[in-house]
Amino acid sequence: MSIKCYSELVCLPTFKERYQYLRLDGVVGKETFGFDRYMNQFFYRSPEWRRVRDIVIARDLGCDLGVAGREIYRRPIIHHMNPICPEDIRERSELLLDPEYLITTIHETHLAIHYGDEHLLLQEPIERRPNDTCPWKM
Repeated sequence: MSIKCYSELVCLPTFKERYQYLRLDGVVGKETFGFDRYMNQFFYRSPEWRRVRDIVIARDLGCDLGVAGREIYRRPIIHHMNPICPEDIRERSELLLDPEYLITTIHETHLAIHYGDEHLLLQEPIERRPNDTCPWKM
């Protein structure tokens, strides 16, 4: 498995390309922490995580996958581009707190990335034009 990083992700101009880059195709219900779940809960409440989380949200301008025009208006999620495990927390892996391996997203996009289901993604609004709903005025 290759390491995914922010500097590669931002070279992809569209939301869909970024989603495809991050997509994991996981299995619903497969646990990554199992009985060690307390570890990631403790980690996500730590001061160093909260500090790096704020840095990533600011860097991504509060946009889903850092794509301009996809502003997040509710609680953002910071996604580890490379799945973490209990060993990463125990050993303080560089993947944990380095913004190069993190991206801002929303709940639906986060689920779509993990489970590989594009249907979970929020659809972009249809671009409207004058009289596009009145064919006789075109």
